[in-house]
Amino acid sequence: MALQFTPVTVRVPATSANLGPGFDALGLALSLHDEVEARVTGGGVSVEVSGEGAGDLPTDGSHLVVRAMARVFDELGEHPAGLALRCRNHIPQARGMGSSSAAIVAGVTLARALVTGGAERLDDAGLLRIAAELEGHPDNVAPCLLGGMTIAWTEASGAAAVRLEPAERIRPFVFVPQERGLTEVARAALPATVPHADAALNAGRAALLVHAITVDPAHLFAATEDRLHQAYRAPSMPGSAELVAALRAEGVAAVVSGAGPSVLALTSGDWAPSPVPGWRVLPLDVDLVGALVGADLEWGTLEHADRDPVAAG
Repeated sequence: MALQFTPVTVRVPATSANLGPGFDALGLALSLHDEVEARVTGGGVSVEVSGEGAGDLPTDGSHLVVRAMARVFDELGEHPAGLALRCRNHIPQARGMGSSSAAIVAGVTLARALVTGGAERLDDAGLLRIAAELEGHPDNVAPCLLGGMTIAWTEASGAAAVRLEPAERIRPFVFVPQERGLTEVARAALPATVPHADAALNAGRAALLVHAITVDPAHLFAATEDRLHQAYRAPSMPGSAELVAALRAEGVAAVVSGAGPSVLALTSGDWAPSPVPGWRVLPLDVDLVGALVGADLEWGTLEHADRDPVAAG
């Protein structure tokens, strides 16, 4: 078999999708990471999880990382007898920060790295296509794989994306509640149709948001106005809706992060959030690189090693 038996480690970032008006299209990679080590074994599947999700996530072949790896192994025609994984998670689960996309991107990246010549047989565009198929939409997997800000879309051949470089002054803050949210529940709250005026407003705001994040953050507040999804989802996450409204009343460009319930505030100055009861505040940066993979790395030292980006955009 064309497999390598040296353990491989990947680091994948959290992400925030939609960013307000960019529903199912815009995404941002954040400087909060999960780290997964995988090695080929003689048989069976074992998964060790520490950090976020420990005790809740499966530790067998049903783990999402393992299922994503299996999809790429099928694509490349290589099937290891067994796998052993170690997952060190920092991304909150089911909070609208791309934890499932991080698991999927980790899996597809690890599987390709474990196949000899995998990068030549399956390029980054192929990885993105497979990751989006597994996730169901590309707006989280694209920034997780590529880093920075991404615009993602789906065409006949599958998902595609472009990576944009955010302005240096962009500073994200994420407010994370104790309660969890489910993407399928959030999507079920959306109507089948929306008023034409709302769609037109969102198109303009999404275009402005690309400019605001990459060129001129002075437009962030106006650019993050949304009428397509957040108001419809508010009844299922009233705390998130109230926090977004309170922050925007202060002039802060706040939106629901992904499908929620976390809230993302995009800033560019010296603004610092006040404590909010029941919410954990994460001051973050934009992750500019995306998924990073390496071999022969000592576990837990990936952030200090020489790293090669999976994709440069």
